[in-house]
Parts: sequence; structure tokens; C-alpha cells
Amino acid sequence: FLRTEGDRVLRKQAMVVKRFDTALAKLLDDMAESMYHYEGVGLAAPQVGISKQIIVVDAAESGLIELVNPEIV
Repeated sequence: FLRTEGDRVLRKQAMVVKRFDTALAKLLDDMAESMYHYEGVGLAAPQVGISKQIIVVDAAESGLIELVNPEIV
């Protein structure tokens, strides 16, 4: 289920992902499936209760973008 405003997991800093394995690939697939199920355009791992730096975004013409440990520079 999706976490909503006020949930503690949304207020703490998410952890850096260190293992790039099949579990991460499955998580990314599950997050994309949830995002599309709820007709969203983006979903961060903390929104589904997982405190990791992971985001999936539907970038329309570019398609699905999966970001792991993203940084704004």
C-alpha cells in the first residue's frame, strides 16, 4: 500500500542502495507496476514503505526511467 503524508518513513533520509542484484530489479519492476496501477507518473521507494534511494518515473515519450541513488547536481 502507498504511504501517505505524516508516515514516519517519508520523513527520514532514505538509505543508499549498495547491492545491484535481482532483488533490486524485482523491486523496480514492482514499483513501476504499482505506479501504473495507481495511474501515477512517479513513485519513490519510501512511498511504498522502503527506505531506499530509488525512484521510478513515467517520462511520457521517453518511457519508464528507473533511478537508483539519484543526485541533484
